[in-house]
Amino acid sequence: MQTVITKSKTWLTEDSGSPTQRHRSVRSATFRVARKPLILISRIAEVLGISRSASKAEVKKAYHKAALSSHPDKVGESERADAEIKFKSVSKAYEILSDDDKRELYDAQGMSAFEAGNRGGMDAEVDLDDLLAQMFGMGGGMGGMNGAGPRPTGPRKPRRGEDEEHPYNVTLEELYKGKTTKFASKKNVICSLCKGRGGKEKAKPRECVACQGRGMQQGLKSVGPGLVTQETVICRSCKGTGKIYRDKDRCKKCKGERVVEEKKVLEIYIPRGSKEGDKIVLEGEADQLPDQEPGSIIFSLVETEHSTFRRAGSDLSAEVQISLSEALCGFSRTLIKHLDGRGIHVKHPQSDGEPLKPRSVIKVSGEGMPYKKSELRGDLYLIINVDFPGADWLKQDRRIEKLKELLPEPADPIQTEATDEVDYVKMANIDDFGAGNEGDQWEDEDEDEGGQPQCAQQ
Repeated sequence: MQTVITKSKTWLTEDSGSPTQRHRSVRSATFRVARKPLILISRIAEVLGISRSASKAEVKKAYHKAALSSHPDKVGESERADAEIKFKSVSKAYEILSDDDKRELYDAQGMSAFEAGNRGGMDAEVDLDDLLAQMFGMGGGMGGMNGAGPRPTGPRKPRRGEDEEHPYNVTLEELYKGKTTKFASKKNVICSLCKGRGGKEKAKPRECVACQGRGMQQGLKSVGPGLVTQETVICRSCKGTGKIYRDKDRCKKCKGERVVEEKKVLEIYIPRGSKEGDKIVLEGEADQLPDQEPGSIIFSLVETEHSTFRRAGSDLSAEVQISLSEALCGFSRTLIKHLDGRGIHVKHPQSDGEPLKPRSVIKVSGEGMPYKKSELRGDLYLIINVDFPGADWLKQDRRIEKLKELLPEPADPIQTEATDEVDYVKMANIDDFGAGNEGDQWEDEDEDEGGQPQCAQQ
């Protein structure tokens, strides 16, 4: 089944030949495109069975209806190839008509607006000839708006391979100091014997049957309940070349795969001050494929949790322990070991009479995380925890009396008309707060006695 376009309308015709033969069998004169933009829009709209003035809602509704009716999974095996061609036509028509920018480009320039180098936002991996064949059953370019025949394509820029992204765990110490590490990697490189052809030097390949020599195939991908989308993928049979060598003609080194596996030592440099989510890019180190620029290996940094320090941007925080005596009288000592192994010495004399309370915070300027490409650093915040003496220390009555003499007097007692002396739990758990509300329900004394509710006397 193919889409045939004339100057007046579009329809689908049956053809028993292969898709390639069907495309070639139609005369180029049949596909001459009128210069009037409105006719251009009409022809794509007719693929969905709608008028050129249809709204976006009508386009979407028509697409869903056409996509379901032409879905390859809803037909028999013998009709699946034709259904796939029709399904691709419907999908590409919807792609243009549902986007205002693409619709305007097509309205003004026809399919030339979506050619390589001027795609107007369409997928850069979609070949123009494939796009035309899928939408209109054409074997070559539309020849511009004047129908002057196929345009010369010229050399194309090699496609870029996919990037490989991996997580890379780093400690806070490594992010603080920076890190350089080496590791062995295996990747595919172009075969040096056949130079990426996959076959012997004088051997001639034959056209791949699976993709009809295009090197690409259309696959279906589920995007939701009852919804599918179509994607273009590299042909598994020919690895994107469109051609296959016979077993006896294949390269002895790569066995026709065009690439071989190679080990290589790579080096990663993590600048000091890096943070979680930063990406280390090794440009061009991904797998190689002939006629294709290799992608990159990308490492995304994942910061592991530290036992002492917490990070927020360029600042660090940590909890430190001091004694009750130090909280009251001051101190001068090393409070913490930093990420680079240095001790952080803090001198805190008791000069103003203000003791350090639990959860007080000391700020040490310039001892946080370093900034990238700079000598500046963030700040270090030390959260004070006060260690109180144990129970054994207070068992001596003389110490208690001395403390009472040294410490401030308690506040004046609260004056009330009546006072109850109560029992208490010494070491209660605040997590139990609010858990004892079962007794708050209303109880009706009449219902407990089995009687009926009484009406109030007026």
